[in-house]
Amino acid sequence: MECELIERARHGDTASYGELVRRYQSIAFRVAYLVTGDAAEAEDVTQEAFVRAYRSLDSFRSGSPFRPWLLKIVTNEALTRMRSVRRRLHLERRVFDAESPGRTVASPEAELLARERFAELEVALAEMKDMDRIVLTYHYVLDMPIDEMAAVLDCTESTVRTRISRALSRLRTKLIEQTEESRRG
Repeated sequence: MECELIERARHGDTASYGELVRRYQSIAFRVAYLVTGDAAEAEDVTQEAFVRAYRSLDSFRSGSPFRPWLLKIVTNEALTRMRSVRRRLHLERRVFDAESPGRTVASPEAELLARERFAELEVALAEMKDMDRIVLTYHYVLDMPIDEMAAVLDCTESTVRTRISRALSRLRTKLIEQTEESRRG
């Protein structure tokens, strides 16, 4: 069904492309938001990425999965905007809350501790390099499979695993440094 939509869209059927947009709009926005950290910017990125994807349909390899191809375009568009604006990404609490709606905490003290740790995590993530943030959010927030991440990031699955491992190591180091600084201060 998806292959048919793509083929019809390639031949100018805007309704078919509209169906592809409806299917992938949510995930495209989420990816754009995770990269930009700003809802309005993510909407602009998503819209521009869909326009670019439509214009590039002739370069899409028939039989390939559409989603990784599209998410690569979304990611590249978002990174391009971020570089030009030179903003740092700040993941907002609601992104994580949306991914874990059934989360419960045993006590008010535990809730306070969880919020403090989350705030520390947000600060550490905001200070990380773009690629570290991207691989961690793709994997842990979006639950994107390794093979799809490899397609989106245009690298091998082995490279994705390595990037995740190294990003986690750097995140751990940042969190330890933050903890030590807060104890001293």
